[in-house]
Amino acid sequence: MAFIHNGKMDWWYQRCPKDSTTHTVSRPGYTFILGGLLLMLALYPVLKTLSVQLHSALTGSYVAGHHSVILINCPNEQVAKDISRSLMERRMAACVNILPRSATMYYWKGEIQDATEVLLLVRTRTSKIQSLTEYVRSIHPYENPEVLSFLVEGGSLDYMKWIDEAVPENPYIPS
Repeated sequence: MAFIHNGKMDWWYQRCPKDSTTHTVSRPGYTFILGGLLLMLALYPVLKTLSVQLHSALTGSYVAGHHSVILINCPNEQVAKDISRSLMERRMAACVNILPRSATMYYWKGEIQDATEVLLLVRTRTSKIQSLTEYVRSIHPYENPEVLSFLVEGGSLDYMKWIDEAVPENPYIPS
């Protein structure tokens, strides 16, 4: 905050050259800066993907968090197979393991429930988690299906490359 006392500005403005305190950016300048920021935000996902691929290709190493494992519980094996096949057809998953029935206990609407469920173990790109989650919620018979994701911190580089080939960034989805 500037104070004027006896016609003089406070110590801050006395130390700053006049042209640096009164310099303004023109309207076209603000538009250019704002446009540049919006362009960077819009291109961020593409630039991030390219940088991860470039880093991996140049160093031969894996960038942690580029892939994820997702857990999805299903009420029975048929629902598990249907969801798995649908994820694979849409190229949202590289691989889905359907693990056998297991006993499950959970709270639901204030009561302890006891059931058996089939667990799906899904491997995919981390960038697909949101769309995969929304899709599973739209087809899953549960009111509130379990969809939990875990970032992959490391592993076989060849396997990670295979996931990228199996789950393209922008796949063709059959109708």
